[in-house]
Amino acid sequence: MAHLVGAEKISLAYPTRTLLTDVTIGIGDGDAIGVVGRNGHGKSSLMRILARELEPDSGKVTYRNGLRVGYISQSDVPTIVSSKQDVSVRSWLFGDRSEYDYASDPLVREIIGGLVEPIALDASVADLSGGESRRVALAAVLIQDFDLLLLDEPTNHLDIGAIVFLARHLKARLGSGSGALMVITHDRWFLDEVCTNTWEVHDGIVEPFEGGYAAYVLAKYERDRIASVLETKRMNLARKELAWLRRGAPARTSKPKFRIEAANEIISKEPPIRDSVELKALANRRLGRDVIELHDVSYSYDGQEVIRGESIAIGPGDRVGILGVNGAGKSTLLALMTGALAPDSGSVKIGQTVKFGSLTQTFEFEESLKSKRIFEVVEKYRRSFSIGKEDVSVANLLERLGFSSDELATHLVDLSGGQLRRLQILMTLMEEPNVLILDEPTNDMDVDMLTAIEDLLDSWAGTLIMVSHDRYMIERVTDNQYLLIGGKLHHLPRGVDSYFEALSVAAEAKLGGRSKLAPLQSNSSKDSKETSQGPKKSRSKELNNIERKLSRIDEKISRLSDELAGLAYEEYQKAMDLDQQVKALVAEKASLEDEWLELSLED
Repeated sequence: MAHLVGAEKISLAYPTRTLLTDVTIGIGDGDAIGVVGRNGHGKSSLMRILARELEPDSGKVTYRNGLRVGYISQSDVPTIVSSKQDVSVRSWLFGDRSEYDYASDPLVREIIGGLVEPIALDASVADLSGGESRRVALAAVLIQDFDLLLLDEPTNHLDIGAIVFLARHLKARLGSGSGALMVITHDRWFLDEVCTNTWEVHDGIVEPFEGGYAAYVLAKYERDRIASVLETKRMNLARKELAWLRRGAPARTSKPKFRIEAANEIISKEPPIRDSVELKALANRRLGRDVIELHDVSYSYDGQEVIRGESIAIGPGDRVGILGVNGAGKSTLLALMTGALAPDSGSVKIGQTVKFGSLTQTFEFEESLKSKRIFEVVEKYRRSFSIGKEDVSVANLLERLGFSSDELATHLVDLSGGQLRRLQILMTLMEEPNVLILDEPTNDMDVDMLTAIEDLLDSWAGTLIMVSHDRYMIERVTDNQYLLIGGKLHHLPRGVDSYFEALSVAAEAKLGGRSKLAPLQSNSSKDSKETSQGPKKSRSKELNNIERKLSRIDEKISRLSDELAGLAYEEYQKAMDLDQQVKALVAEKASLEDEWLELSLED
């Protein structure tokens, strides 16, 4: 395996904290490395050093001659956008490259289709949202021929479909046998899907683990278990030595025996992550029978219908996850459920005993609190409160959410984004709601803190409604998942996999493949006789007809693309004509795919 970049005995310290101490690491061709660790422990600093953006205090970094490094950090995108206010998306992505040059490149077309669409290439960068800017910046890095990709939180602001595309693209890229990847992300599904090695950055060191996130968790568990055993043995020996010194004679003891259990045995002996029956019983006592009911609710925004005649009932103790692409109306649906928005038509019924606790995507503290310290903000709450059957003190909850005792004197204005997010969760829970609304709770969270929050929610008795693009968390914390598409909710009987099936027609087409999919189950119920006879057969026929058309279009696109790629540079006019034909076919295909998806989602 060819060496690409290496760091030898590098150290980095700031006035208040040492991040790296004598760290020696290396990246070789074919490596796919996921970097995990607590916020502020040096993950991004390590990546900046390897990207030649930051000089270590000591040690050296070596690079292979001619190494081409593609790097995108969390803070790069706003800086890039501010410098490109007067240019188009096309100029950002391709610079001075001719349209023939990039339009004839199948890799470029794949990346644009997977990340940039439906953003218009002629759109001004100044008009892009934060999420759109992130997509374009990521695409601009991926379309270039870099040997090493360094990506800091690439899945931020991406919906699940785009995350799946990115994972597939990176795996295919690394599977070609050249290049390497180093990625910092809190998306544990992405880590497991893409990475073959995991680095944990903590306490000034970088600890390597073989495998993705699941393998890392198992290895870390075994390491901590062995450390605990060794510490127990050391303490036992110390007690025996103390006893010998006091009594003047050593005690006769037997040596304890330990064995390392196989991974499947460890997992099989773990109890269920939560007692659903007990939690539902507690929720019933707190909430009664009625929680939230939507009856034929519709809501429009700027003349566009976001929620279309939706009905759903959520009961005590239900744990519901809501998925959907950016802009599908998920946050609007939450606002309708809580009564923050009134529907244009239909009705919303909220139980009399319901007390909402909402974790929104954005959180602003009152002006009067910004100059206060953490302990001054939380001291107004009672000393203890209940989570499930457990009485929890404020100090205990602070500790579980990663606040050490010496951090309690920190002013709110000095907190990082992750710390503010944790404090927001703390304050939401301390209000003791019985219906918890979580809108993108994983924002600004590191992996360790996500795990701690999941553990906390496992014992929380009440109704839980979550919107998230984090596949791992939404499957881990909720029992039922729904897809919001076209203004309607559709139950996902097989969880997030059902969501991917519903969207895979477009994704597979962009990647050059097709698959026949079973329609999703709608949340609304209809007469089973109607759905099992005439309309169902007619819809199946229409779906098959669309699939045949899509296959023919794929063949035409493939043929024209091959012809386009084989043209000489002088045949520019013919290339432009062929490119227009390809664009027309792609537009037709997109329309047919939308039609296919709408048909597949009908009851």
